[in-house]
Amino acid sequence: MQLKLGLIGFPIKHSLSPWIHNQFLDKSGIKGTYSIMEISPDDSFEQELERIKENGIDGFNVTVPYKKQIINYLDDLDKNAEIIGAVNTVVCKNGKWVGYNTDGIGYVIALRNKFPEIFRDKTNRILIIGAGGAAYGIYYGLKSEGFTQIDIANRTHSSAKAIAILGDNNVETSILTLDEAHESINSYNLIIQTTSVGMKPNTEDTIIPIKSLNQKSVVSDIIYQPLNTKFLMDAKKTGASIHYGHTMLLYQAQYAFELWTNKKMPIDNMDQQLKTILEGR
Repeated sequence: MQLKLGLIGFPIKHSLSPWIHNQFLDKSGIKGTYSIMEISPDDSFEQELERIKENGIDGFNVTVPYKKQIINYLDDLDKNAEIIGAVNTVVCKNGKWVGYNTDGIGYVIALRNKFPEIFRDKTNRILIIGAGGAAYGIYYGLKSEGFTQIDIANRTHSSAKAIAILGDNNVETSILTLDEAHESINSYNLIIQTTSVGMKPNTEDTIIPIKSLNQKSVVSDIIYQPLNTKFLMDAKKTGASIHYGHTMLLYQAQYAFELWTNKKMPIDNMDQQLKTILEGR
């Protein structure tokens, strides 16, 4: 019997998730496949999900634009996914589909592995730029780690406010415009860019200009195509440390694979291998 895994979203034909999960399958000794299951917005989402269910899927990842839409078609939700309001991993067992969110956990693990010093001081000031599905998971993950100052900058105030609701009395969150974020950028210890601005093919775009930063700052961009976004390159020129987006992809995938198989696969040198693949694109 082979494990049948996959990814739904649009567009996803160039996704690196199959490479990652095929590595995990090989390491685990589990026979299985991981397939791209692209669903165009022009297709019937409900019909496509029914077709996937009929094919006997064991689990699948969910990416844009379906992380919220998928919730209406699930039988149950993990507590964290319910709080966040977005799902990126579905476990299919005994005819039931259960949704999870591994984005925030994946981001936190990736950040801690590279910059453990950030986690030693929970008063470090954090700025999240953007208010999409990934921002929800990252905000909740950092809040759960005990950070007490997490601001959100976004073009739409209401979208950022919806994320801030995930906070509690132990975390202070200010909602900023992009201009306000630009003006106060050097006051943050960790800056996380979560929008699609700067993604291929629009690699010269940046969400906000960076001309000065606290040199002890860590600047993170969850985009991984290109690996070196203009946002990260501008940050590096100021002397700040940078955190690449592909590591979040790896660690959220590691947790998803564990949910499907009950096996936690080591990352080993996959970080560098993936980095090499991305640099060659």
